[in-house]
Amino acid sequence: MQKTRFIAAAPLCALLVLAACGSKPETTTNAASVEDPALNTADAAPVTLPPAIEASRTYRCKDTSLVYVDFFGDKLTANIRTEKDGMPTKLTAPAVGEAFVTEGFSVGGNAPITNITQPGKPSQSCKA
Repeated sequence: MQKTRFIAAAPLCALLVLAACGSKPETTTNAASVEDPALNTADAAPVTLPPAIEASRTYRCKDTSLVYVDFFGDKLTANIRTEKDGMPTKLTAPAVGEAFVTEGFSVGGNAPITNITQPGKPSQSCKA
């Protein structure tokens, strides 16, 4: 007898649970983006991504020092490091094919053998 009551009550309980759920979808909005047009991505200016690394070379120079250079795909930018995990220094070339330079540093170009100048050192030939 108890089984019959349980079986009869089960569908009723299921209907009550389903009836308790709201059928309207909940919509959330970010009030700041609605009020501030500067935060609206549809009106935002296009984003220019930085150039990708085209080549990474480790150079051994005449004084036996190592120099790490990352050349970027825009062919106008390079990063130089004097230590493998050191902080990079950004170099730029005035035009494609010219030397990458910044204060104290100069790299002749993206080639297996190039001339590199570092602060406090003369220009020297370095080989990748």
